[in-house]
Amino acid sequence: MKVTRTEIPDVAIIEPDVFNDERGFFFESYNQLKFEQAIGRKVNFVQDNHSLSIEQVLRGLHYQIPPNAQAKLIRVIRGKIFDVVVDIRKDSQTFGHWAGEILSAKNKKQLWIPEGFAHGFVTLEDNTIFAYKCTNFYNPESEGAIIWNDRDLNIDWKINQPTISEKDMKAVDFKNF
Repeated sequence: MKVTRTEIPDVAIIEPDVFNDERGFFFESYNQLKFEQAIGRKVNFVQDNHSLSIEQVLRGLHYQIPPNAQAKLIRVIRGKIFDVVVDIRKDSQTFGHWAGEILSAKNKKQLWIPEGFAHGFVTLEDNTIFAYKCTNFYNPESEGAIIWNDRDLNIDWKINQPTISEKDMKAVDFKNF
């Protein structure tokens, strides 16, 4: 497994060892021991989420506040996304910075997002299947969202006219979150 830190050092790109032959491929999508060694801490995933989206659907930027904050391990099973994280840890040197990565079924990359980040993604192919592990249960009272097109964050989403839920359109600006 190869681990690469993003512009925000606590966020990591995980690239599994993939074994290809004429039959197809094999890889470990998750190995707790190797994963914990790679990120340098114990992790207890308690919930897996799975979604299907048509092309150019943007979901996010979502977060949960403590004590219900979630760390996530993201991957794409079919299709391709541009995945984005925003550091919302007010005491962090990278507070307000964002990082993005293309994740796809083809490249098999995964993204580790620790607690304290807003998260969103946009689908770049039709019928994209996205899955992620969470370290805490979903709690609607702890849920928040930052508007996807916030001027201060200035995220380059790689598309011009995404499809966005009514709920996400009502998210707050970064400076007011």
